[in-house]
Amino acid sequence: MCGNDYARSFTITRDDRSRTYDSLECAITDWAPACGNCGCRVLGHGVEVEDAVFCCQHCADAAGRGRSPHGIRPRS
Repeated sequence: MCGNDYARSFTITRDDRSRTYDSLECAITDWAPACGNCGCRVLGHGVEVEDAVFCCQHCADAAGRGRSPHGIRPRS
């Protein structure tokens, strides 16, 4: 992402997408979903409501998505 080329870079591949990074920060910025309310990167278990991802229940509630008729399920 930043254009650096280090000896300890690493590549992440998922499905047909593959990218090389020099730090976890760059990889997280590129791959982790952003919270639908506050915009922070969701690292680990967030809350998923239908098609939206939130970092926590508070953000899902604040975005008006906390009481979905389909229910809230933790991201895995």
